[in-house]
Amino acid sequence: MTRFSIILLAALCATSATAESAVIAKGGVVRWLDKVSGETGDIELSRGQLAQSGRLTIQLDDCRYPVDDSPTEAYAHLTIMDRLMTGPAFSGWMIASSPALSALDHSRYDVWILRCLTE
Repeated sequence: MTRFSIILLAALCATSATAESAVIAKGGVVRWLDKVSGETGDIELSRGQLAQSGRLTIQLDDCRYPVDDSPTEAYAHLTIMDRLMTGPAFSGWMIASSPALSALDHSRYDVWILRCLTE
């Protein structure tokens, strides 16, 4: 886990008088883009589920959204592996409304969370 991911996680889990409660969703929807071919797709994942997309294996570890807000305000923990790399290409929290805040840094692929599943 990167230092940024730890700071982001701490901020999301902060327990202050102004902190909102979050709903732990059963899953989420991830979008991927192959920057070389232009191919794109959405993947619906349950928590803990893996999916293949090109060279990538995408795992949704957790998906949450504020109690008083839309599931499109999701923040999700993803682990993304590239079969050509020894370690994870990405492991951390992504925020649907701010995908550039914590993004996959990959030469070929983009992956981001769209929303949590509510049912």
